[in-house]
Amino acid sequence: MTASRKLTLTFAAAAALAVGLFWNGGTAVDNGLVTSAEARIGRPLTPMSYAGVARRTTRRAVAVGAGAAAAGA
Repeated sequence: MTASRKLTLTFAAAAALAVGLFWNGGTAVDNGLVTSAEARIGRPLTPMSYAGVARRTTRRAVAVGAGAAAAGA
């Protein structure tokens, strides 16, 4: 490793350390375009919600039961 590479790595490490020491924990995203995150999964009409899974399961069970009754099983 050359001396200039060592110096560059040392400077980069020192800069990262300084940024870590003086960072206040805030981010620039707080003032961005998106004001709040909104979870789509978990709402009643989304495919991955508990209500959505239960609704599809019931629909399939009723469809199979109706098909079996129509076939005379």
